[in-house]
Amino acid sequence: MKKVECELCPRHCRIEEGGRGNCRIRTNVGGKLYSLVYGKPCAVHIDPIEKKPFFHILPGSSAFSIATAGCNLHCKFCQNWEISQRPPEETQNMDLPPEEVVRQAMAHNCRSIAYTYSDPVVFYEYTYDTSSLAQKQGLLNVLVTAGYIEQKPLVELCKVIHAANVDIKSMSDDFYRNMSEATLKPVLDCVVTMKKMGLWVEITNLLVPTLNDSEKDIRSLCRWILQNGGADMPLHFSRFWPLHKLQNLPPTPVETLTRAWDIAKEEGLHYVYVGNVPSHPGNNTYCPNDGKLLIGRQGFEVTENHVIDGKCEYCGTQIPGIWR
Repeated sequence: MKKVECELCPRHCRIEEGGRGNCRIRTNVGGKLYSLVYGKPCAVHIDPIEKKPFFHILPGSSAFSIATAGCNLHCKFCQNWEISQRPPEETQNMDLPPEEVVRQAMAHNCRSIAYTYSDPVVFYEYTYDTSSLAQKQGLLNVLVTAGYIEQKPLVELCKVIHAANVDIKSMSDDFYRNMSEATLKPVLDCVVTMKKMGLWVEITNLLVPTLNDSEKDIRSLCRWILQNGGADMPLHFSRFWPLHKLQNLPPTPVETLTRAWDIAKEEGLHYVYVGNVPSHPGNNTYCPNDGKLLIGRQGFEVTENHVIDGKCEYCGTQIPGIWR
């Protein structure tokens, strides 16, 4: 029987007739690849855009958020493993074609559609078609992704996407291989391509105790972002919780997150954040010029906003992002 090679992600799975790729949701039927999750999300929610997290996009607005089963990474510390590490037969799915996603997003006064929770790379066609329709209706399309995708499909997808939060798990290829069964370079290439194509990009780094939280790890990531994304690319340090296959480790100490926050600012990044610690000052946005509080946050709630027409209300410094 004829095998088909999937060219969506760096795995390049060669899939036999009736078989599936590593992501569990792409299958070979008669020599053609089909998605088993097109229009069949298993998670549909209305979230604050801050939850994604995006801190420089329409603060306080709502994002219509969708996900399907499956993922092309297998992180031992996955926070959404109940859907990302399962085939679609084991999740509760609903029928929600692209046009209905857009209709519901608009009906609920959402200003964006977020492709999130598992990874939009694996439900690529669904993401692309929904984004194409949403773009025509004036909605923003935002990806929350691990960025494990080949360049050709990525470039096409970027034409209908406005922003992405890319999860860079570590600057160590060994970490990627041991913890996620993946490799580092395609993720870094993804960020560079998104930036070149004009997407607004924010980075998330989940700090896992003893595995990627050393000063060397943190400085390496910050220096890469500074060189390849620039000082204005936001970086979110997120707190790890013991879930899935990594329950032997404790939650990330707040002191570790605070130290990472300080290191990133020392390295020259302008917008550094701390996630999963609601009362931390790292929840807030500060002006890189005068240091004043621009956007105050308590958890996912915006408590004050002093970015006016994309500028600091106090000194007029341009604050990069998508503000309207």
